[in-house]
Amino acid sequence: MRGHRTNSAERRCELRMQRRELMVLLGNAAVMPLLAPLTAFGQEANDQTPDQMPAPPTELPSPEVPLPPERVRRLGVLTSGDRHDRDALARLDALQDGLAAKGWTHGRNLQIEARLSAAGDDRGMTQTAKDLAGQSPDILVAVDRVSAEALAAAAGNIPVVFVNVVDPAGVGLVKSLEQPGGNITGVGRSEYGASISWPEMLKLIAPNVMRVAIIRDPDATTDHGQIAAISDVAPALGIEAFALDADSLRDLERAITGFSRTPNGGLIVTIPESSSRDRSTIVRLAARFKLPAIYADRQFVTSGGLMSYGPDQKAEYRLAADYVDRILKGDKPADLPVQTASGYQLVINRKTARALGLNISPTLSARASELIS
Repeated sequence: MRGHRTNSAERRCELRMQRRELMVLLGNAAVMPLLAPLTAFGQEANDQTPDQMPAPPTELPSPEVPLPPERVRRLGVLTSGDRHDRDALARLDALQDGLAAKGWTHGRNLQIEARLSAAGDDRGMTQTAKDLAGQSPDILVAVDRVSAEALAAAAGNIPVVFVNVVDPAGVGLVKSLEQPGGNITGVGRSEYGASISWPEMLKLIAPNVMRVAIIRDPDATTDHGQIAAISDVAPALGIEAFALDADSLRDLERAITGFSRTPNGGLIVTIPESSSRDRSTIVRLAARFKLPAIYADRQFVTSGGLMSYGPDQKAEYRLAADYVDRILKGDKPADLPVQTASGYQLVINRKTARALGLNISPTLSARASELIS
């Protein structure tokens, strides 16, 4: 038993070393080999006594023929963020864990090549996608709508699996959720289900909120459905909902500043890809005007936002890893329906709540999946 615990500890150490290497390489914005050293295990001692040993063979055995090396498959990953973005690292970490559970180990039968493109730099994302597809990997993974669209345009015949895309059929990535068609499939987000809970969550932590500004991207078709869902449930909670467009940082700041002049306001930020490049600005303005805010993605909370409510990221990447595994084993993306991860996570930033003078009730604390200090 002690030996077993030692091997497990060594394995955890190896994984931590592997992830530290990933963090360093992400900082250099380069191709990222996720090295995973292999452990060699010795053979068990033979317990037979000399008298029990079999007689030596009369002829020398034939030399063993070495097994052919296992084929190494290549996986390209395109993610958005910057070199200090811990959430970008967490996404890659979650994907790697999901692949390991399916038997895909970097350095043994899988080579992972990741590219990081600055959020909001559409031209850079397009070029990075072309560079990654130009390496001719066996399969590609995109971590959001922007990277999925860039890879879909650059991939050619290379299969693509996406994660974290709201309404992939509506934005034109797939023909339908049941029959994606083409060479792309993945894990979508059903944000309309989360949308109806955002006003309730915000009211639970900030009971005085009576007006809510919904930060939206006017060019995103999915935002219209979310705003309709929020507007349907808000009146029953005593909340009046408004939509604010975020065409530019200047427009966004002007809109939030104007909205904050009337008391008892709050913010709802609908989807990650509509505002990731403005994340620090939104969080800063919410703090400046003391506006309680709820976000669709955890990354806002780790950046200082109050709270988020959205799908379980690890569950999403387990599903994506399953599709990568199936495609590498011969399945066609066109035959794999778009999946949606079940379950949502509520994440609350305690420090931000204190700064806003808000108390986290025992009921809300019990519902939280994570409390960040």
